[in-house]
Amino acid sequence: MSRYWSRRELFNRCGGGIGSLALANLLQANENPLALKQPHFPAKIKSVISIFCYGGVSHIDTFDPKPLLLERQGEALPEKDLKPSQGTPGAIMASPWTFKKYGQSGMDVSTLFPHVAQHVDSLAFIRSMHTLSNDHAPALFQMNTGSILLGHPSMGSWLTYGLGTENQNLPAFIVFTDHRGGPIGGAPNWNNGYMPAAFQGTQFRSTGDPIVDLKPRGDTSRERQRRWLDLLGKLNQEHLAQYPEESELSARINSYELAYRMQVSAPEAVDLGRESAATRQLYGVDEDPTQYFGKQCLMARRLVERGVRFVQLYSGGGNFQDSWDAHWDIKANHEMHCGETDKPIAALITDLKSRGLWDSTLLIWHGEFGRLPISQRLDGRDHNPYGFTVWLGGGGIKGGTVVGATDEFGLRATESKKSVNDLHATILHLFGLDHTKLTYYYNGRNMRLTDVSGELIREVLA
Repeated sequence: MSRYWSRRELFNRCGGGIGSLALANLLQANENPLALKQPHFPAKIKSVISIFCYGGVSHIDTFDPKPLLLERQGEALPEKDLKPSQGTPGAIMASPWTFKKYGQSGMDVSTLFPHVAQHVDSLAFIRSMHTLSNDHAPALFQMNTGSILLGHPSMGSWLTYGLGTENQNLPAFIVFTDHRGGPIGGAPNWNNGYMPAAFQGTQFRSTGDPIVDLKPRGDTSRERQRRWLDLLGKLNQEHLAQYPEESELSARINSYELAYRMQVSAPEAVDLGRESAATRQLYGVDEDPTQYFGKQCLMARRLVERGVRFVQLYSGGGNFQDSWDAHWDIKANHEMHCGETDKPIAALITDLKSRGLWDSTLLIWHGEFGRLPISQRLDGRDHNPYGFTVWLGGGGIKGGTVVGATDEFGLRATESKKSVNDLHATILHLFGLDHTKLTYYYNGRNMRLTDVSGELIREVLA
């Protein structure tokens, strides 16, 4: 027996028909959020390795020599508006280390980095970086996410959102923290922010299982686990059909499947036992003080070799001397951390070149800010967000290049100043992405990694 539809039933049925079409499209789009996507234009690189020296490396003691500091040592710095993060400003303090010119380009590097110095003709120094915050957490967030505020997607998340991944059996975005602890701010430094959870970074460990709880219980076979995942996936898909706006659920479905595939792929990817004795010696993985960071660098090479999009390595963890945050005794602090990282970084450059990966990989070395040219607690240095050095190498980079400069004391960027947004715009450009077009709609506007600014640092582009 037929009857008339009420207005509510009419809208519900019509809406359901239209909604089913939208749902079918949504489910198809959500099948694999990390599926390989085309860039805006031909890319120079496929992967990036970010070496994050957490705590703030002193540029004036590593890659930006300032002879005037020695001449004026002990004098007051002629700067009235200086506001250190801790304590009263001290006197001008010269670098405890000497500098030497290296390579055909004649680029200056201190005695702290003798191994990296051998590769300067393949690197581009940006000596005029500056950032917005004098505090670790906001500065870390800005360098990683483009914003000093909590809750924004990290650069690795933006890249995987824009490009997907070439290896569906490993995460597209992998992070290694220091054995002494993570950076201030923790996981939000590699989080997905307001994007779906599928784009967040995955933290790997360099000892034991690379990911906690990756392996199933001993009494669970892969066949049983497969049946369990199939049932769980069916139930989740049924729930998603009723609530298609729940992006976290679709991300969870994909995460379960990725975790299943990773049980085989991840252990193999970080198995350094498959490397030759010569390679292990090159990275210093069986000796102190390079053992830990050498393993991280070698695993980073193995991961980009397998198509991982973004690998981030943190040098320094916890607080103060365990990180690069040399508020006192900068000599002991930087000699320890440079001793741990110099040889492995140089080995990574050599290894990437020998395996044909250098031209497809971008290598970034940076901290969240630099350090002041004055003393703190007699033999330390305070934070300096006004001017510091970042260097780049690899695909699309013009080696043997120096961009910008700080003033004669190394305090402020004065020549060709570059912002974090500029750096991010340049990195995206190397991946074939226009930073003004890579957007994500959130909270009523199209969000960008570079927000509303950012210019390419064309001087470093080959």
